[in-house]
Amino acid sequence: MKILRINMKNLTVSEDKTMAYKGLGGRGLTSKIVHDEVPPSCHPLGSFNKLIFANGYLTGSGASSSDRYSIGAKSPLTGGIKESNAGGESGLFMGKLGIRALVFEDVRDDFKIVYISKDGVTFDDATPILGKELSEAVDILRNTYGKHIAVFLIGITGEKKMNIAAIAGQDKEKEPTRFNGRGGLGAVAGSKGIKAIVLDAEGVERNKPKDKEQFKTALKTYHKWLMETPGTAKIFPELGTAGLVKTTNALGALPTRNFSTGSFELADNISGEKLRETILERGGEGTPTHACMPGCIIRCSNVYANKAGKRVTSPVEYENIGLLGSNLGIGDLDDIAEINRLINEYGADTIETGATLGVLMSQNILSFGDAESVLNAVKEIKEGSPLGRIIGGGAELAGKLYGAYRVPTVKGQSFPAYDPRGVKSLGVTFATSPMGADHTAGQTIRAQVDHHSPEGQVKTSKLAQQVNTLFDALGMCYFSAGAVQGRFELLADLITAYTGEKMTDTKLKNIASETLRIEHDFNRKAGFTKAHDRLPEYLYYEMNEASKTVFDVPQEEVESIGVESNDR
Repeated sequence: MKILRINMKNLTVSEDKTMAYKGLGGRGLTSKIVHDEVPPSCHPLGSFNKLIFANGYLTGSGASSSDRYSIGAKSPLTGGIKESNAGGESGLFMGKLGIRALVFEDVRDDFKIVYISKDGVTFDDATPILGKELSEAVDILRNTYGKHIAVFLIGITGEKKMNIAAIAGQDKEKEPTRFNGRGGLGAVAGSKGIKAIVLDAEGVERNKPKDKEQFKTALKTYHKWLMETPGTAKIFPELGTAGLVKTTNALGALPTRNFSTGSFELADNISGEKLRETILERGGEGTPTHACMPGCIIRCSNVYANKAGKRVTSPVEYENIGLLGSNLGIGDLDDIAEINRLINEYGADTIETGATLGVLMSQNILSFGDAESVLNAVKEIKEGSPLGRIIGGGAELAGKLYGAYRVPTVKGQSFPAYDPRGVKSLGVTFATSPMGADHTAGQTIRAQVDHHSPEGQVKTSKLAQQVNTLFDALGMCYFSAGAVQGRFELLADLITAYTGEKMTDTKLKNIASETLRIEHDFNRKAGFTKAHDRLPEYLYYEMNEASKTVFDVPQEEVESIGVESNDR
């Protein structure tokens, strides 16, 4: 597997043959390149930043839930290191072309389509797809390059270099709905003039394991674990991530009206159970169970259809329900799905956008529960109006501009759909992760701990951050962690058999630890201090009436996570 370096200013391509990054994948690779090659003090949209697309170890192997890929850079939203990963099949196509990673360097003022095939890399004018919604842009790309391609692309927000800009990949139905959403990485792509990356793997055979029999044996065990575990065999396929709505609502952790409390009176109307019931009743193009990538056993995605049975968007996930629903006081799935669809079409992060809208509602710029006003406000993003630019800047910027006190962000990035007073170990993750407030950096919602007590939360978060980092480096969906249950030696066996390079569970754990260490190191050199490892002030003093708690995990314990990482 090769690493290609693409200079977008000169439109030149070279293969990295130094072997400096041999043995790394996914987040482990993106963060290592950012740490080693990007000046921590550089401007995120300037020529010194780099944008890295990296597959995990098992991408293309046929192992369930293993085709995820990471994108990394210095974030324009947080000012620190950033990795965001997604599923779908775009990473699979990159792997079929024999590419472990793409490293984009320098900047340009116009936009290009980067076309990659077995014959090499070429650059085409992106004018025909500029200013288009993502679905229309993808249709144009397929009509131009063929129906068989896979794509990465940015939307209008990326073209405008907004902080909420995401990078979209495609699912197995070729829809551009799998997003590397967090951290404004779409703006970094926009600064480099990357409108789209077209991956043409026609005529290229699927990758094969180096040791077919060993891989087959290990794979059989791994898939058996997935099919025996209730979460991966039944709960996720039936309810998807939206199955968490009732759980977080009961814990007092479902974000409600700009994270002012953690329980929503209309939660039953937007729950995973209601979502499944609605999709099944409508039939047509909707489905409550959907795999975003080929061969995934978990199938946590869905396709939401309108009352006529026509596809609206995919997927309607827990985070979107929380940030675009309860957080905005909206209790109707049709409204949430349409807001979700429009944000997707603009290529924006639904989490950051939803949190920003919540801040604006708290300042009476918009009204809680008014879905029509939300849709109109989101449309301002496309127009690039002052309001659209404010939303495009993210929640922290909106809060500063309107003098808001209650702004749910850490290190410039908004909370995902969990009130940290209701799930305190996630509050620790939000405060201490090098990524800013990010549940995927250390998810603890299913941890066996009293979520309302300050006891044990730092230990729980620290372990979760290690495990999440490991799965991000593997290119595997974290949802499989519940089935793996820490038995990483099997994952090491899968990697060894697939790649032909010896891997051990100890090495995997060390890669995760080292990745976290260098991420903290980068952020420290970028100007982050212990003062940044804190939640917003109001959460320590204002009670969440749903959970009857404030965030009271001792700060000296919280700060120990970053200190340990830097002192290794």
